[in-house]
Formats: sequence, C-alpha cells, structure tokens
Amino acid sequence: MLGWVVIVNQFFRPKQTIFFFICCGICLLVLLFTYAKLSLQPVMPVAQNAPVIERGSIVDRSGFPLAVQTNFYHVGVSVKNLKDNEKLKKRFVEDVAPLLEMDSNDIFTILNTTKSFVYLKKKISQTLYEPLKKLTDEQGYHFVSYEKIPGRNYPNHDLASQLIGYMGDDGAGLAGIEFSQQAILSPNGTDENGAPLQGRNVFLSIDANLQYKLEQIAHKTMNETQAESMMLVAADCKTGEVLSYISLPSADLNEYGASRMEAKIDRPAMNAYEPGSVFKIFTVGIVYDEHGISPNDSFLCNGMYEKRLSNGETVRIKCLEHHGWCTPKDGLRYSCNDVLGQISDRIGEDEFMARIRKLGFGKKTGVELPGETSGSVKDTSSSLWSARSKPTIAIGQEISVSALQMVQAATSIANGGVPVQLTFIHKITNKDGTVFYEHEPQLKERVFSKNTADYILSCMETTAKTGTGSRANLRDVDIGVKTGTAQMADKVNGGYSNTDFLSSCIAIFPVDEPQIVLYIVVEKAKGETYGGRIVAPVIGEAADIIIDHLGMSRGGAASLEHSGVIKISSAKEIEIGAVVPDFTGKSKRELLPLLERSDIKLNINGSGWVTSQSPAPGTPVTENMIIELNLE
Repeated sequence: MLGWVVIVNQFFRPKQTIFFFICCGICLLVLLFTYAKLSLQPVMPVAQNAPVIERGSIVDRSGFPLAVQTNFYHVGVSVKNLKDNEKLKKRFVEDVAPLLEMDSNDIFTILNTTKSFVYLKKKISQTLYEPLKKLTDEQGYHFVSYEKIPGRNYPNHDLASQLIGYMGDDGAGLAGIEFSQQAILSPNGTDENGAPLQGRNVFLSIDANLQYKLEQIAHKTMNETQAESMMLVAADCKTGEVLSYISLPSADLNEYGASRMEAKIDRPAMNAYEPGSVFKIFTVGIVYDEHGISPNDSFLCNGMYEKRLSNGETVRIKCLEHHGWCTPKDGLRYSCNDVLGQISDRIGEDEFMARIRKLGFGKKTGVELPGETSGSVKDTSSSLWSARSKPTIAIGQEISVSALQMVQAATSIANGGVPVQLTFIHKITNKDGTVFYEHEPQLKERVFSKNTADYILSCMETTAKTGTGSRANLRDVDIGVKTGTAQMADKVNGGYSNTDFLSSCIAIFPVDEPQIVLYIVVEKAKGETYGGRIVAPVIGEAADIIIDHLGMSRGGAASLEHSGVIKISSAKEIEIGAVVPDFTGKSKRELLPLLERSDIKLNINGSGWVTSQSPAPGTPVTENMIIELNLE
C-alpha cells in the first residue's frame, strides 16, 4: 500500500500538475471565446430556393406565342433495385410503357444492363411527366427519378422556323432570333436590387396569321412546280418591318435535331445567288438617275446585244426575242437583254458599280439574323472583271445577292428614292409588359431621286399590265412587278446549267401609295421555269391575301352611301358556344368584348360592319381557334 502512495506522489509532481491545469484553462478560455463570438453573430437566414429565371418568349407582332419557356424531364431508374425482383420489373415496365409511349421490349433492353443507373427516356414533355410522376408515386416506384430540364416549346412547329430559330439543351440559342437575341431573351447579371435579370419578350414584326396563309401558298407552289426550295419575303416599305418570312423546306422546331440540313437553312439571309432579270429595275434606275437615258429614248433589239471592242473582240449577249424598237420602259416590260445591254453602255463602269454598292449590294443588310451573307459585287480593278462584266451585271448575272438585299433595295423605289432599314423586331417588353424597346423606322441615305423612283415604279406597273408580269396583275389594286429567270451555276462542270433555273418576281403595291414590297424566289423548278409564268401568278395570289389581311382598300370595292344617322341597337352581347356564330352585319363595337377571351383569337380587319368571316358560321369551335372577320 505504501508503495502505491509513493508512485502516485511521484506522478503528480507539483510542476506537472500546475502545467496540466494551465493547459486545461487555456483550452476552456478558447472554447468560451469561440462560443461567445458565435453567439454574438446574427443568425444566418435559412437558404431559400434560387429564384426561377425564365427565358423570354418570342411572339408575333400581336403577341401570338411562337416560342415559349417550358420544362422537360429526364426519366432515370436505379437498376440495382430491380435486379433481384423480376416480378416487380415486369409490373413496372407494363405500367410505364404506355405513358412513356415506348415499346415494353425496348424498356426491358434498357433495364437489362450492368449499370447501376440508366435513363429510360430523355426530355419528356410536361404532358407526359405529370401522369407518369403520379403513377410512380402511387405505385411506390421509388427507384424512379426525374431530372428537370428547362426547355423550349414551339407551338406552331415549322411556322417561320428559320426566323424564330432554336434553343439548345444548354439554354443557349443556336439559330435565328433565339441566337441573335440571346442577351435579351436570357440576360446575365443582376438588377439594381441584386436580383437576377429576367428574360424579356421579343415581339417579332411578322404576323402569324398572315405568315400561315402565305406558307400555305408557298407549300402549294413547291408541290406544283416540284421545286427544291423557295423564298418569300414581304415587308412594309414605310417602316421596314418584315411581315412575312418564308424559307422552304422548313424544320419542325420541336424536332429540330431530327430535321434535314436543307430544312435548317435560312435562305433569304444566307444564300447568295445571281438574281437574273429582276435586277434590271435597278440598272434602269441607276442609268436614268445619272441622266444617261430618258423615257423617250429608243433602242433597237434585233435578238442579240453586240459590242465590238478596240482589240477586235466582240461581246455578245443573247435576247430571247426580236423586240424591235424599245423605250427603257419597253426594255423592262419585255425583259429585253439587248436593250438593257445598250442602256448599260450609257454609264461608266466605276459609276455603275458604285451606284450598285450604294443600293446596299455587296454588304449585309444588318437585320437581326445570324449568318447573313454579303453577296458578291465585282471590283472593276479585279482580275475577274472583263469587258463583258458591265452588260452582264446589268441583266442580273456576274453578281450575287441575297433576298433581303433585294427587298431592302426595292424599298428605295417604293419610298421615292429612300430605302428603309429592314427589321424583324416590332418591340421588346419586360416580364411585366412594360415596353423596353419599340421599333421606329430608320431611313437610309437617298439612292434615287423622287422622279427616278416614280419612273421605275411606272415601268413596273406597265410590266404587270402588259408585260412579262401580267399574270401577277390584280383587278382592283395597281401593282408594279418585275420577273426574272436566271440560269444557275453548274458547280460540277462550270459555267451555267441547262436544267437548273432560279425563277423570281418582285412586286410593289399599291402603286399610287406603296405599302408593301413582296419578293418570291423558286429554285430549281421542274418543267416550266420562266418567272413570269410560275412565280408571277403566286405574287398575285400572295398580294391578294396581304391586301385583304391588312384591310387595304381596293379600287373595285363597292361604295356605300349612308344618311349620316347611326342607330345604336340594344342587341345582346355576342355569345360563342359550341359552333361559330354568324357575325355578318355586326359592328366593330359589338365585337370588342370578344377580344378579351383567351380560348379563341379574333382578328378584326377593317372598320364598320362585318361583311365576311372565316371559318364559316356553324363550324365547331376548337381551343385557340382563329376567327377572321372582315369589316367594311
């Protein structure tokens, strides 16, 4: 016992004991200090869910949705939970196959893997997700997981597809307006309050209803001509807003990845081509503006433009007919190569090419679309320039342009010599509906005198009435046109193809007070290829639709006399039930309450009283139905 006392006394020596307690005291003080410090700090708020940042929508000029935010879901399965339970696996497959719209055998194949986790299906829609999630929850299929993926829905599928563009899985635009307006639709950064910036809504300049009607005509034209592709651009020549933009073939934006490459090409902006005889209106305009020709000048067409050079060489350009003596207006009316070649002799090479560039050819128009081509305009000092170049360019060859360049240049003729900047954006709004940006016309530098523009427009009107564009003539609205047929380049053998043609027609209407420039190009039609025969009729048909849709006045419309006394009836409010009612005779005032309905879309054209409607009375009403009412 005494021995143990000695050992304990030796262990607890005074110095060691003091040092031990000092260390314990220091540790205690550190703990107390840390606790006090933490207790004095403010309580950190519980982390909230990050605010949802929604990509802005793309809509037409009236707000009709063209591209809207949605959610997709990846459906995953933890396979390890099914490996030892074939009965459960079979029941699970039988339950989910119909909802996933998949074959049962395909699901079994996916599940029979050595992996611990697999995706059954990626990017299912909200419509498929909701019943599937309900089923898996009710049946206790806890081995199923869902990964939410922000996505895009294009409710009109291929309508104006190249213009609208496409958003990829990473939330970034890959084409069209989705790409060019990425910073507007999905901005980065925060506002003055530190909150993430929300996407803005882009209102396009196009009218979805008009676009649909014109696309129907375009598809019909493609089928009838068996063409490889087609372009149609209709623009308001006063504001520069593009009202319809068509490039066929087109892609279903909801199945963009599976679409053919040809369907993804934005032809009016990206394709550069020789315009052919349509370009002659600019040639005559340039030479006329330079006082090289006058309306009463005469040129003899004997079927061949010929010019002998000082070195003995002769430049020859064939004309399709022997037109005899022609004025410049006749040259355009008959689309005479010989006359246009002679007209080009009235201006110098450098002056001619400088004026072509001033019209906007050889550079991008600057519209809100990616990948726009500049086209190609030769330089007189280039090794590619020859004595043949000027008269050849005068008839629309040896120069490449885009459809957008042609339309923008044509606005100068429609606007008394002053072109207007083309645009696809009508306005941009914030999420709360306040206007962030609204388009205002941007007039460019004058390129023709008013007298020159009026003269060219009168030439185009004559072409529509008695020339190559007579099939585009309208019975009650004066229209000016110019047709064109261009041989396409033979990319295999060089030179020009004997089978591939680019058929086109450009129109400006109404002539007395121009509002619309309409340009249509049909590429590689089979059989008939002359623009005056296959495209001019389409111009007339499309112009008719545009005139009616915009409520433009027609010369042949019946005039109405009124006593000046208006009797206000106490008719009850119009009701739309299971079928479309007869709106004939209803006033615009009576129709206004219907504009507030969300299940249908009412388009009212004109003012006064309803004279016609589409669809007809008695047609069954469907969700999101569009009802067109024409008033006079």
